[in-house]
Amino acid sequence: MNADADTPARLGRPRYRRILLKLSGEALMGQKAYGIDWDVLEAYAQEIRQVVQLGVSVGIVIGGGNIFRGVQNARRGMTRAHADYMGMLATMINAMALQDALEQAGLDTRLQSSIKMEQIAEPFIRRRAIRHLEKGRVVIFGAGTGNPYFTTDTAAALRALEIEADVLLKGTRVEGVYSADPERDPEARLFTSIHGREVIRRDLKVMDMTAFTLCREAGLPIVVFNMNKQGNLLRVVCGEPVGTLVYWTETPPTFAEVAQA
Repeated sequence: MNADADTPARLGRPRYRRILLKLSGEALMGQKAYGIDWDVLEAYAQEIRQVVQLGVSVGIVIGGGNIFRGVQNARRGMTRAHADYMGMLATMINAMALQDALEQAGLDTRLQSSIKMEQIAEPFIRRRAIRHLEKGRVVIFGAGTGNPYFTTDTAAALRALEIEADVLLKGTRVEGVYSADPERDPEARLFTSIHGREVIRRDLKVMDMTAFTLCREAGLPIVVFNMNKQGNLLRVVCGEPVGTLVYWTETPPTFAEVAQA
């Protein structure tokens, strides 16, 4: 890929004023079986930097599945609440790593935690987070919602609404939303856009139901896309048809129409 092909200048003005980017912990592993692939992390930081350079406010929620998955360990006998709190700590490890990578890329950041960690993060305060965003800082939200039994997808939907984001962007390892798991079914079909009702009817697992319900009630559009493909985040922010658009209107809008709404 030509590194200069998808520059902010070429793609033009951003279609979104403010975004909430949800990153999965698993995506940070790259080709590893566990932990953080630093090349992937640095690449993410550069992708985010390009978006910030366009003047877009960026909030980020990151998962912790590359380090610890609360639900899976609860199924093996661990108390669910205990496992979930351990998962929150895993998200903070990832959040701190991402914060460092972003700052190495020249961005001003703030890390806010849903549980008290005064030496490493601010407490989550909605109005403070918005003020940071208004000043051009990237705000990373760690520790999920701060409560067990809620996923980081739910935290992403909640924070997106709290910071008044225009869209929730879910960066994954696959191209978007498929009719089946593309890593298991070679016949799986990629949707370019799909109504939220159809996602529920087909049980497509875009997000957990709590997160999805929050987005549905607020009419918050979701774009699921491959974060590991260079330039994809910038193209999504500029309204290009990348990944899958999950919409709530009666007629399917285009990516650009959603971005301009």
